[in-house]
Amino acid sequence: MASAAHTSGQARQVEDVRLMVDTIPTLVCSARPDGSAEFFNQRWLDYTGLSAEQSRDSGWTAALHPEDRGRVMEYWGHLRASGKAGEIEARLRRCDGEFRWFLFRAEPVRVKQGDIFKWYGANTDIEDRKRAEALLAAEKRTLEMIANGARLADILESLCHTIDAQAGNIISAVMLLDTDGAHLSPVAAPRLPEGWIEAITPLKIGPGIGSCGSAAFLLKQRVIVSDIATDPLWVDYRDAALRHGLRAAWSQPLLSKNQQVLGTFGMYYPDPRTPSETDLRLIEGAGHIAVIAIEGERAQAALTKAFDEIAKSEAELRTIIDAIPQLIIAIGTDGNFLYANQAVREYTGLTKEELGSGKFPEVFHPEDSERLREQRDLAISRGVPFEYERRVRRRDGQYRWFLTQFNPLRDERGEIVRWYATGTDIDDRKQAEERTRQENFALREQIDQVFMFEEIVGSSPALKTVLSNIVKVAPTDSTVLITGETGTGKELIARAIHKASQRAGQPFITVNCGSIPASLIASELFGHEKGAFTGALQRRQGRFELADSGTIFLDEIGELPAETQIALLRVLQERQFERVGGSRVIATDVRVIAATNRDLSTAIAAGDFRADLFYRLNVFPIHVPPLRNRKEDIPMLVEYFVKRYAEKARKQINKIDKDTLKLCHSYPWPGNIRELQNIVERSVILCTGDTFWIDEAWLSSQDGPYPKSSGPLPQNLQNYEKELIEAALAESNGKVAGQNGAAAKLGIPRSTLDLRIKQLDIKKYSFR
Repeated sequence: MASAAHTSGQARQVEDVRLMVDTIPTLVCSARPDGSAEFFNQRWLDYTGLSAEQSRDSGWTAALHPEDRGRVMEYWGHLRASGKAGEIEARLRRCDGEFRWFLFRAEPVRVKQGDIFKWYGANTDIEDRKRAEALLAAEKRTLEMIANGARLADILESLCHTIDAQAGNIISAVMLLDTDGAHLSPVAAPRLPEGWIEAITPLKIGPGIGSCGSAAFLLKQRVIVSDIATDPLWVDYRDAALRHGLRAAWSQPLLSKNQQVLGTFGMYYPDPRTPSETDLRLIEGAGHIAVIAIEGERAQAALTKAFDEIAKSEAELRTIIDAIPQLIIAIGTDGNFLYANQAVREYTGLTKEELGSGKFPEVFHPEDSERLREQRDLAISRGVPFEYERRVRRRDGQYRWFLTQFNPLRDERGEIVRWYATGTDIDDRKQAEERTRQENFALREQIDQVFMFEEIVGSSPALKTVLSNIVKVAPTDSTVLITGETGTGKELIARAIHKASQRAGQPFITVNCGSIPASLIASELFGHEKGAFTGALQRRQGRFELADSGTIFLDEIGELPAETQIALLRVLQERQFERVGGSRVIATDVRVIAATNRDLSTAIAAGDFRADLFYRLNVFPIHVPPLRNRKEDIPMLVEYFVKRYAEKARKQINKIDKDTLKLCHSYPWPGNIRELQNIVERSVILCTGDTFWIDEAWLSSQDGPYPKSSGPLPQNLQNYEKELIEAALAESNGKVAGQNGAAAKLGIPRSTLDLRIKQLDIKKYSFR
């Protein structure tokens, strides 16, 4: 009894823990030591809309933003190799199709011996933080533009671009109050339709005049209109707004420190929309930055005016300069220090007395002082404005980069009486530039490897094995034999090997040995002399001559006639051949890559394929797995082909139906990637909305999932099947593939027929 109670208690504890893991406000997952995912909590599954089965192994990557997927998987591989914990930011697709930023954390769990037992991961929504960072960056950029003397319109245009970048459907605009105090006019609206701008310029302020007119009239009040089509505030401008594709409009009044109306910051949407807390923070933050820009321009104008009157009121000027957050220094015509504002004193920690004496510790980086001394003296002697970048020591001893701009002050006669230098902190920008340089350097080293796999889509372990083999064999000149079912992409693999080889700049010649009549294949490969046979009216170069110095790809190599096999063996052994009907030996420098969907071992046993040729071709074998063995790649392949054919058809397809993905995952794809590609192309043509779907009727229900082993058929059915196959082989003279082959006559894939021939022990070569 006690043991049963103990077991029941343990089960209850496990259930409690599972319930807690499923309900905590964090997306949680775990993975095996090799990195393949095995568990996702209910929060993760509900958020992504993926099932537990779809998410396992590498299926979860389908929820990653396509632009982030490669970066995340590369970092995940780095963590597994190092065995260390880590974190990375990326976008994750919500079940409704919207992408949000998440912080992905991974932590290894080890057994006592130190080996990794499991990986645990937690994904935390950081969308609000990313938007806050974007606002912070916009504020910093605004201050820099103010410091650099940019026009107010350019500053506000930059702010709108930043806000519009937060989502593809945001249309932001800044409207400023006209001098009459009764109208608003747009000054920055990069996405707003021109016709709408003309319709509201100028816009009278007052209640019931849209969102912006009402917000400017009703001080301190944000105006939110979730649907222009029904809101009474839009009665005068409703038709024009709807005609230009505007359905929701939110407006934030821009108020000065003394609560005077400066203008409005507006956000429009093409669909009805009620703002979230994140949206409200975004529009409020954007309005705050716009006010900084507007008042910054006013302060800059006031500063310019103060500089013009400096000769009359130096004390007043110093008061103004001390109120400016930039580092400002006054320099005499001889280049010696005269004055520094409060910001300089606070940053460097120097006192007024130290600065006034002119004898204070060096606050500039020694390397910069030596580098810039001659440049500074020369520029001052020329009397024209100039600037340079240098490091300034902060009071805590840390050096930060500043952009220092020099402007001369002249008297009534035009003589320079002193120089003013302003310093703007650009350390973050310099650090970002350095990181970008390092990242670009690493990218240039990787780009060649990435480029050669541009059309080979997937991240399954089976495909990674193939890609690893490509990387290993490509730099060599070794002969490669690619095997795999029809439609698996064997030619893509061959092209990738060629692109990554030293012969990449030379020809890549393809020959389909199964599509050329046996009587002409030798001429096609090696060329012929004039009069070599009936119809040979002139000399013709063969494919091996055309591929000289490059690569020749021999597809369906198993269909080569016996006499051509001998000629090919000579090319592989001696690197030379003769044209048909000719006697001159021609040397060749060609790399050979062959491919087949046949079982060459069976062909050798039947005497239809030379064993010595097989060993010459099989120097480096690469087997391309069928699509049913790499189902985790199906979502990525569907997404790739949808994007490709949607662009080709000039359609906007943004989402993929979840039932379609399930259907694609359950179907065995006897035609492999080629079949998937054709069905996706057909479906894209027929899609009328923005969601991609596939009609289940297009996937043959007769081709069920491939069993791991095919058990024996009842003897009478087995005999009947054997008779059917033998009859088809007899009718096609023993040929399996091709338009007139037995597979086509029976209406089944060639790979399926090859499997049944082998299982039923049919001697197909006896029918030739």
